[in-house]
Amino acid sequence: MIVFDFDPYLHLGDGVVRWETLGIAVAIFAAIVLAALGGRRLGLRSDDLLFVVLGIVPGAVVGGRLGYALLYPDFFAGRPGAILDPGVGSLELGLAVVGGAITGVIVAALLDGDLGHWLHTAALPFLVVIGLGKLAMVFGGSGQGQPWLGDWATAYLGPGPWGSLAPAVPSHPSQAYEGIATLVILVALAALTMVPSLRVPDGRAFFVAVGAWAIARTLVATTWRDPATIGPFRTEQVVDLLIAAGCAVAIAILARRERRASPAAATG
Repeated sequence: MIVFDFDPYLHLGDGVVRWETLGIAVAIFAAIVLAALGGRRLGLRSDDLLFVVLGIVPGAVVGGRLGYALLYPDFFAGRPGAILDPGVGSLELGLAVVGGAITGVIVAALLDGDLGHWLHTAALPFLVVIGLGKLAMVFGGSGQGQPWLGDWATAYLGPGPWGSLAPAVPSHPSQAYEGIATLVILVALAALTMVPSLRVPDGRAFFVAVGAWAIARTLVATTWRDPATIGPFRTEQVVDLLIAAGCAVAIAILARRERRASPAAATG
């Protein structure tokens, strides 16, 4: 197995910052830079990009909290006000992505209304921030999966503090699985954007990115510690499958719209 035994904090004079936090910050910065480069090729304004990024935040927070309440319904049923308390629990990623996408689209629509270009620009940066962000969790011991004794099982020793319960128990590195899978999707999508149908900046590339990530996350979630809640599925898996289905519907609608537009353009 792979054993981590290091100080999870970077010491800067009298201050400290978690390596995991620093890694997530790098992931966000890399995604913003990539979005700026991609948006420039499509004629999008860099200052507008900052407004869209800021617009993503409230939707991600609201969606993430609602998703977290779905993961622990018994707890929040007895304490409904706790969902508004950021000190209680965390955020659920699936609905955070959905909420952030919705509010980001609203801001983009208010800026110039060219939603296809904005969604197309967001496809690869979305995968970058998820992939690198998940790998950054390795440095904080967060996101450990079920106990396991395989060759690449991970365990965290030392005082920590680490982000998972019982970090010293060898377990599936679920956070690394999702990060690696997401970066594989990133490479594949970058190649697929050479295909004419995905090169068209109508938003299909974004829905392919989110849908493929949701499917990968569903598979990775089989190694999580969460109990099954709906048949053989965990709640997070159901959320991710619904996200993937929604993306498939969006792709079909956009493809049908393009087929309708092509004969009209040819006739014109």
